[in-house]
Amino acid sequence: MQVFRGIPEHAAQPSVLTIGNFDGVHRGHQALLKLLTDTARARQLPAVVLTFEPHPREYFSPADAPARLASLREKLLLLAASSVDRVHVCRFDARFAALTADQFIDDILVRGLAVRHLIIGDDFRFGARRQGDFAMLQARGAAAGFCVEAMHTLDIGGERASSSAVREALAEGDLDHAARLLGRPYSIAGRVIRGDQIGRKLGFPTANIQMKHRRPALSGVFAVSVEGLGDAPVAGVANIGVRPSVTSAGRPTLEVNLFDWNRDCYNAHLRVHFVKKLRDETKFASLDALKAQIAKDAADARAWFADHPVGNPT
Repeated sequence: MQVFRGIPEHAAQPSVLTIGNFDGVHRGHQALLKLLTDTARARQLPAVVLTFEPHPREYFSPADAPARLASLREKLLLLAASSVDRVHVCRFDARFAALTADQFIDDILVRGLAVRHLIIGDDFRFGARRQGDFAMLQARGAAAGFCVEAMHTLDIGGERASSSAVREALAEGDLDHAARLLGRPYSIAGRVIRGDQIGRKLGFPTANIQMKHRRPALSGVFAVSVEGLGDAPVAGVANIGVRPSVTSAGRPTLEVNLFDWNRDCYNAHLRVHFVKKLRDETKFASLDALKAQIAKDAADARAWFADHPVGNPT
């Protein structure tokens, strides 16, 4: 899969296109991407995705922006796994936000990407003040030489598959529901970096995962399955949150205590699958109290894995 920053002034070849944030690439996204790639193959054209960075809501209202389900890197990996041929990552800034709906169609869809077939979700809006809609695309497409197809929302058990629904499930600690919406267990990937060694001092060394998520979609203590340390996944217990018992910095961190693992894993790129929530994050009165709770968390996670042997969650 090819990845490009921005939009060319003039497209090199026609395309079949879809547009969206694709945060988490949940099952609704996957159905849309399947339609995209099937249509592209039938028309013998590349399947192209236009996505944005940052999320438009992060640009317009950063304080109220939703938690990210996936970093840009993770999103691109998921799009590649969906057999997309090309992704254009467009910076969502003041210039882009000011584009009128007509400018969006002329500059991006027609000249920049040479769209022949556009597939969108049924709630898609575009252009400054969200002035563009499906009817406008159909009318302009007929004149410009591209067709427009709207895909209805995918319902799973009577619920609309959406990034918002996944975020809500994760915030509530309902990992099974989140996995049903995503089509896989929720995971975060990142590189192991050096931490402050507090876990090691307490007798529970942790792998500190560098997160790109400034505002992760879940918090608390979890049983986890970790990939990236060899052929088989490794079970563990993870804390994701602000660690109120040991710091007041307030920056979210992801720390994983790997079971039966005593080798160095600094700089390894790990994927942490969250499989069971054990408890919410809590501030303890002393490090001794924290140490006792960590021991209980590890025991609870091991007990859970005794009934649910660790395997490849994907």
